[in-house]
Amino acid sequence: QVQLVESGGGLVQAGDSLRLSCAASGRTFSSRAMGWFRQGQGKEREFVASINWSGGSTSYADSVKGRFMISRDNAKNTVYLQMNSLKPEDTAVYYCAAKNPLTMKFEYWGQGTQVTVSS
Repeated sequence: QVQLVESGGGLVQAGDSLRLSCAASGRTFSSRAMGWFRQGQGKEREFVASINWSGGSTSYADSVKGRFMISRDNAKNTVYLQMNSLKPEDTAVYYCAAKNPLTMKFEYWGQGTQVTVSS
């Protein structure tokens, strides 16, 4: 089992930066791929970014490519999402997720952290 706790959300202005953190419990963090997803009001949850177990491979949604960066610190059991040049359309609840290495699906989720970008 993995427990995930996000932090770092808040209210910012367009063009600002924000860094989200996701602290994971358990001894298996370093073996799991991790991801960030978001869900805007009235919208479905969407993929934002993912990172493999070592941090050597990352993937991004087209909408955030070049502005967001995912990273991880396995010594701290933490994954980060650096968000730059934020836009009002980035407003959403951001969720951290961990993959089950057996199914390769994101099966563990945090409670989410709200990010609001004003224009």
